[in-house]
Amino acid sequence: MITIETNGPGFYDFTRQAAAHAEGDGVLTLFVRHTSCSLLIQENADPDVQTDLLNWLQRFIPPADDPSFAYLRHTTEGPDDMPAHIKAALLPTSLQIPVRNGRLMLGTWQGIYLVEHRTRPHRRNVALHLSR
Repeated sequence: MITIETNGPGFYDFTRQAAAHAEGDGVLTLFVRHTSCSLLIQENADPDVQTDLLNWLQRFIPPADDPSFAYLRHTTEGPDDMPAHIKAALLPTSLQIPVRNGRLMLGTWQGIYLVEHRTRPHRRNVALHLSR
């Protein structure tokens, strides 16, 4: 299990922590145990990619107090909660990464990220399993 402390919407790189679980050959499965955040393999060289993705998500799925989302019913946990669930429904909550000779077979510019969709800080848990 990897625990990731978040402090609001953003991409939280945990590639090194995940790589520490890679041994031999197999497939590493990662699964986030929450319903308002996601996992992504994404560009890790230019932080503008993460900024642009977050801005796009915010425009595509605004807070529940935005007039375009007036139809939402699940609002008791704040205007960021139901939109966070929608984002988590659209983005993956699990990843599978091949492992060869104890190394994750990621591309040159790929990193593993937890994508936080809520505005408050959270402690997120990612379960890992290496299949051989």
